[in-house]
Amino acid sequence: MLLFPTTKRALTAMAAGVTFAALIVGTSPSTASAAQAIRVKSWGDNPFGQLGDATATDRHTPVTAAGVTAAEVTAVSGGFNHSLALLANGTIEAWGHNADGQLGDGTTTDHPTSGTVAGLLSVRSIAAGDDFSLARLGDGTVQAWGDNDFGQLGNGTVGPDNPLPAPVTGLSGVVAIAAGQDHGLALLANGTVKAWGSNSTGQLGNGSVGGNSPVPVTVLGVGGVGVLSNVKAIAAGDNSSIALLNDGTVRTWGRNTEGELGNGVLSPNSPTPVTVVGVGGVGVLGNVKAITGGGRHALALLNNGTVRAWGNNGSGQLGNGITGPDSPTPVIVLGVGGTGVLSDVALIAAGDIHSIAYLTNGPVNTWGSNASGQLGDGTTTDRNTPIGIRTGLIGITSIAGGGNHSLAAA
Repeated sequence: MLLFPTTKRALTAMAAGVTFAALIVGTSPSTASAAQAIRVKSWGDNPFGQLGDATATDRHTPVTAAGVTAAEVTAVSGGFNHSLALLANGTIEAWGHNADGQLGDGTTTDHPTSGTVAGLLSVRSIAAGDDFSLARLGDGTVQAWGDNDFGQLGNGTVGPDNPLPAPVTGLSGVVAIAAGQDHGLALLANGTVKAWGSNSTGQLGNGSVGGNSPVPVTVLGVGGVGVLSNVKAIAAGDNSSIALLNDGTVRTWGRNTEGELGNGVLSPNSPTPVTVVGVGGVGVLGNVKAITGGGRHALALLNNGTVRAWGNNGSGQLGNGITGPDSPTPVIVLGVGGTGVLSDVALIAAGDIHSIAYLTNGPVNTWGSNASGQLGDGTTTDRNTPIGIRTGLIGITSIAGGGNHSLAAA
C-alpha cells in the first residue's frame, strides 16, 4: 500500500500453529515468575490511550498497560487505536479509542486504562479490527461489538454501531477468529472459513467484489472451485485475508495492489483464494507454521524458525534490508542490522506498517515504520531490518501490532 500513519488499520498476531489474527499461543509461561505483576507492555502511538498507561503520550520504549496486572494474560490484540487483552479467567480487558463502542463497555468514551468488556465470561480468543472487536467463546460461537458501517459485526445489518457484545449470526463450531480493517473471519472445526463485513476488494473470498455482507459467507476454493478446506490458521490484513493449510502452504485473497497476496503479481485483486509462491517466485511457499497480516503486508513463520514477508515495503516492514519497492513474492527477513537471517523466532505479529517477532531466547525484534515509536527502540527512525528491544517482560506468550502501536504480554 502506501501505508501512512493516518491510514486505518486493524490487527493481529500469530504464532506457532494457532491463529489469531490475533491470538498467540507460543512460549510456555512456566518460565515467568508467578509473582510477576506486569502483564502487558505497550509502545508507540497513543493519542487515544491505546497504550493503556493512563496518558495520551506516544511512547518510544515499552511502558506498562495499567490495570492488567491481577491475572494471567493469555493473548493481546491491537486495533487501529484500541487494544484488547484476554485473561486466563475468560474475560477481556480493553482500552484506547472507543468512538464506535469498540471497547465493549456500553459507552463511546475513550479509556486510557483498561476496563472489562461487558458480559463475556468464557472467551477463548480475541481479534481487534480497526474499530470493532471479536471474541470466540468456549461454545464455539463468536461475539462482536463496535463499528458496523460495513456489516463487520455480522449481525445481519449494516449499521448501527453496537457498544456491547452481540452474537455473529449463524456461526458455530468456530476454532479461530481474525479481524481485518472492516471484515471478520472465522475458522470452523471442519477446516473451512467464513467471512463477513466489507468486501471492497474481494476480501470475503466468495467470488464477488464490492458491497458488504452483514452475515457470514463461505470462502471458496482456489479459483472459485469448491470450498476452501483443510485450513488450520487464519489472519487478516486491512483488506486481504490469509489462510494456512494443514500441508504448510498459504492461500490469500482480497486486495493485491501492493502484492499483499504474495502470488507473484502486484495486481489484480482476487475475490477467491490464490496460492502464495516461494521466495523469488520459485515454487510454492511451504513449511509454514504461523501467519499474520499487517496493513498491506504479511508475514509467515516457517518450521525452521525463520520468517518470510511480502507486500508493501514503503517503510521497510518486509525486513529485507530495503525500503521499497513492494514485493509480490516472499522475501527472507534478515537478522538484526541485516546480519544473516532472523532465526529462532517463536511468535510473529504485524501492525499497519511495522512488524514484530519474539525470539525463543527472549528478545523482541521489530522493523518497519517507527514514526510513532512503534518499534520501541527509543527513536522514531524507520528500520528495514530487525532491531532488538527490551520489554521488561519474562516469558512472553503473546505479541500484537495495532495501527501504529505494539503490545506484548506475559
